[in-house]
Order: sequence, then structure tokens, then C-alpha cells
Amino acid sequence: MRIKTAQEWGKMKKDITILAIETSCDETAAAVVRNGRIVLSNVISSQIDLHTLYGGVVPEIASRKHIENIDAVITEALEEAGVELSDLDAIGVTYGPGLVGALLVGVAEAKAIAYASHLPLIGVHHIEGHVSANYIEHPELEPPFLCLIVSGGHTHLVIVKEYGEYEIIGKTHDDAAGEAFDKVARAIGFGYPGGPKIDRAAKEGNPEAISFPRAHIDGHPNDFSFSGIKSAVLNYLNQAAMKEEVVNPSDVAASFQAAVVDVLVEKTINAALALNMKTVAMAGGVASNTALRASMEAACKKEGITLVYPSLILCTDNAAMIGSAAYYEYQKGIFRGLDLNAVPNLKIGEKG
Repeated sequence: MRIKTAQEWGKMKKDITILAIETSCDETAAAVVRNGRIVLSNVISSQIDLHTLYGGVVPEIASRKHIENIDAVITEALEEAGVELSDLDAIGVTYGPGLVGALLVGVAEAKAIAYASHLPLIGVHHIEGHVSANYIEHPELEPPFLCLIVSGGHTHLVIVKEYGEYEIIGKTHDDAAGEAFDKVARAIGFGYPGGPKIDRAAKEGNPEAISFPRAHIDGHPNDFSFSGIKSAVLNYLNQAAMKEEVVNPSDVAASFQAAVVDVLVEKTINAALALNMKTVAMAGGVASNTALRASMEAACKKEGITLVYPSLILCTDNAAMIGSAAYYEYQKGIFRGLDLNAVPNLKIGEKG
């Protein structure tokens, strides 16, 4: 990693405008963000309809579609924001974690633009981008605060100590919450994407119809485990099939969702109280789950904790959140060279 002071790039301007690029999975996204919190544009080209045909994201197809879409998405983001490359102060890009082929498309594009435009290049951690989405939605939000990160690949409890500085205090020992949602949705017969479909079906079901386990790990009060509840749902469905019993998919969805939400909320609130944290944030795709939002809001209100979370569009993969995270790297003068590479297994807090 190459670190320079902001002064090496010239006198710091009052307003910092960043073009951000996100291609970690199956959304090709570009955004123009000013001062980390003002979104001038946020363009997303989704591949969900395409990957639904295959029951999930196909990495090779995702990479090819990124190549096809990225130039048009960036052009649209610049036009919507009313800026040109000469108006920019930096290029930010997700370089991990994610699908390596998909990441490489965005990284290569960002390096080319940075080189041709003589602009500094900023590498952004995808999950840290999700956390930073809260800064866009809540201008008053400042560290420190506790953040529950829940997505298809991550379930973490982290203390946001400062902008770009994180301490992991809890994580999943197996499946992430979003991964469990997708696998259970597939087993029920809902298909891909699983999370939104379970959320919708659960509204028609009884969350107390089936008793699924709530996992707690001895000696690790802040850690999670969702493989057990996934197996419990599969066993329930298999036993019902063997006995030729009628299964109510909405009841299964509601009961499963309730078990996952109970654990996420309980562990988050307990950690916040133990750490005397007055603000809790949520981030990641699963943070858009309506039951999780409602349950976390009620629990935080009961304990006098302020809860913040992004709007639905900023919970899913997008480039505005990457632009926000990139701004705080810019403020620290943390820039990357043209040797920046994709790091598919990048850990939170790492600068690979």
C-alpha cells in the first residue's frame, strides 16, 4: 500500500468529489459523491433477472455482464451528476471482498480512469462501504458506534471506532445470515434471491407456527451460528415430505425468519449495553429485512439506544456507499498505486 498526504496531491479543496465504482458481485454500479455524504448520482445496473434463471449468481456470467455494462453506467453517473472527469478529485473502487472476476473488472476500469485523468486512486473494502452507507442517510452520525453487518457473505458485530477504523467483536462461525436466507428459500421452493422472498412470504405466515432453534455459542456471547437453523428447516421439510404432511411455506418462512431475527437483535442489544454504546447501526443486504428493522427498532427504543440504518437502495450493493467510504480514505491521504489488485477474501479492517 502506498500512502501519501493530501498535500502531495495539491492543496485540499473545500469540496471533494469522488467517482465511485462497485462490481463485487452482480450489480454494476457507479456514483458521484461529494464530501462523503452528498450523493450527486447513484446508477445501478442489476443482473438479478439473469441470474434468477440459474438459481443464483454465476461468477463467469457476472464478470462478462460487468464488462458489457460498466462504461455506460459510469457515463450515466457522470451525466446525472452534471460533472466531468476534470471536476473529480479521486476515483474510488471496491477491491474486495467479492467475486474475483467481477472485482477485477471494476478495479481495472478505476485504474484506467485514474491513470488517464491523473487522479488519485482509492481502494475501498466492500463491507466498510456498507457501513458508510449510514453516513449518507444520517448526516449527524459520527463514530464511535456499534454496527451489525448482515449480508449474504458476512454477519459481524463491529465497533466503528473512527472513520475507517473497526474492531470486530462478533462474527458467524459458519453461515452468514443472508446465506441462510438464500439456502432456506431454495429449500422451501422460493428460488433466488431468497432474502426478499422470505421477507414477503413471512408477512402471510405465523412466526410461532414452528419452533426453530436460536443458536448461542458458549464462551462467545457476540458470535453467531446459522447452520443449525438451516439444518433444522431442512429436517422439518424432509420429515414432512416423508410423512406426506402438508407444509405451509409462509409459516416456515415466518418461523425461520423470527429465529434469525431474534438472535441478531438479542446479541446486538446485549453488546451495545455491555459496551455502553448509545448508537447502533445496521448495514448490508439483510438490513433491509422488514422484520429485523421492526424488531431492532423496538429493542433499541426500549433500551434508549439510537438506531440508524440506510434506505433500501443503499442496503443493497451500490456505488454511493463506496464513494462515502472513499472520502474518508481521501481525508487520511490513503491512496493506492496502479498495482492495486482484487482481493476476494479481504477481511474487515485489512488493507490488502
